[in-house]
Amino acid sequence: MVDGRMAGTAAALGLSVVSSVSIVVCNKALMSTLAFVFATTLTSWHLLVTFCSLHVALQMKLFENKDLDPKTIIGFGILNGISIGLLNLSLGFNSIGFYQVTKLAIIPCTVSLETIFFRKTFSRRIQMALAVLLFGVGVATVTDLQLNRLGSLLSLFAVLTTCISQIMTNFIQKKFKVSSTQLLYQSCPYQALTLFIIGPFLDGFLTNQNVFAFKYTSEILVFIVLSCLISVSVNFSTFLVIGKTSPVTYQVVGHLKTCIILGFGYVLFNDPFSWRNILGILLALLGMILYSFFCLMENKQKAPELSAPFFHTKVKGGEAGTLLLVQNGSAKVADGVVTEGPMWRSNRDLDA
Repeated sequence: MVDGRMAGTAAALGLSVVSSVSIVVCNKALMSTLAFVFATTLTSWHLLVTFCSLHVALQMKLFENKDLDPKTIIGFGILNGISIGLLNLSLGFNSIGFYQVTKLAIIPCTVSLETIFFRKTFSRRIQMALAVLLFGVGVATVTDLQLNRLGSLLSLFAVLTTCISQIMTNFIQKKFKVSSTQLLYQSCPYQALTLFIIGPFLDGFLTNQNVFAFKYTSEILVFIVLSCLISVSVNFSTFLVIGKTSPVTYQVVGHLKTCIILGFGYVLFNDPFSWRNILGILLALLGMILYSFFCLMENKQKAPELSAPFFHTKVKGGEAGTLLLVQNGSAKVADGVVTEGPMWRSNRDLDA
């Protein structure tokens, strides 16, 4: 049974990495090469296609729908939509380096929230592994650090809403006993609607272009359709990983994807690559390996304690989620969109 769960978790993580890297490569070509720079609007289309795909799967009886509290789901969907919008605003109003710092801040913020509200504790070994990981990602990706009041405020709200949405994802799955597919199906329309409403205005504000006045060639349409199809796998794997790992573990995987994408950018798009990038990636991989190893060891030691109900268990041995073992947790509800536009400089983070 445990081996089956470990295999399922590994498969979910593998699907998340592969699909996220794929959509970033697709969107890199769409936004950098073809100049389609409307990231938020594209994300709303991703979510709409995901919902339509899940609705077809529901009609084919591939999964069962489960009614959830409407207020909870609507609030959850709107929060995730706002979170994505704030991340795009943060990118538009900050330097690339400060945006990277914003993303790095999600892990310590999530750890703090889980410690305060869920009484989780994290061992020194886990903290050390996370510190190595974050330092490595910082070395590999953070460049210039230019602060401004509005950009800093937007980044703060982006981090908070992202962390809260991650924790809410797990909370809803555990409280209402729903699968990742059921939750994704229920929340997708509200996320898509939120982004569909704010997307054109936000993209127009950041790029000084109108998504409805853009000239759509057949090549651009092909890449948009491909991006939307890949997004189904991205969104599904995100929710799947949510139920099998933890918020911190999901962020660790996200930074792993960043390192992989940096490598792809160098190989496929001839992006600048230096010894600093290589050193940072190696440090990040070391931190990820240490994190996975320590989580696995501590979860084995604390197996009886971790089997207690989610909201009544105080995890004393470390993060209750690992890259290889099913535990409690959540993740960011996000889409793999590369934000490329005139106001946003190139060579930004391509994390999905």
